[in-house]
Amino acid sequence: MLKGLIFDLDGVITDSAVYHLRAWNQLASEIGIKLPPEASDDLRGRSRMDSLQVILRYGNQVGKYSDDELAEFAERKNTAYRQSIKAMTRDDVLPGMLQLLQQARQQGLEMAIASASKNAPTILHNLQLESFFPEIVDPDSLQHGKPDPEIYIAAQHLLKLNADEVISFEDAAAGVTAIKAAHQFAVGIGDAQVLRHADYIVPTTAQLHLDQLEAAFDHQFQGLS
Repeated sequence: MLKGLIFDLDGVITDSAVYHLRAWNQLASEIGIKLPPEASDDLRGRSRMDSLQVILRYGNQVGKYSDDELAEFAERKNTAYRQSIKAMTRDDVLPGMLQLLQQARQQGLEMAIASASKNAPTILHNLQLESFFPEIVDPDSLQHGKPDPEIYIAAQHLLKLNADEVISFEDAAAGVTAIKAAHQFAVGIGDAQVLRHADYIVPTTAQLHLDQLEAAFDHQFQGLS
């Protein structure tokens, strides 16, 4: 029986992924790396330090910098990102998401955020969505980033639910892999080929309807709970 929903933030609740990518591209340029278009997908859903390693691999610069220099790069990127998200408002919630959250609340479903972003509380505040998410996984409490399932298992535990009682939402392949490794029902939002391992895929958030999600979830877990 469906009892809870777990959401990635960037690219799922709001398009703050655009701000992340812009800040990473700015940093990459500053250290002499030109990122190819496919880097956008590689960077989605990853922690700050994992993202930095992806960028360094594209520029053949892995191992070139000290830990202190890497920390400075990550902070430089985050400073640019934090500055850009100050302008976010309720209007930046992706199409269909507010309605989905409202319907979920009306049905008594528990909800949590499973995002690698340390800025999730700030973003939710700016979007005026704090009340929907009393539970937010703290990235600093984790040992592993996506595609490891740790963050989705942690969110599930915050909700005090079992894996077969939640639906989790992602827009990145690494995130879908994490959800499936946690044995949860995965909803992919975006390119069907990139997200092909998800249990349910829609091209945009506007196609997310709670009744259809529940029907797909019930069909998969029929007879298992």
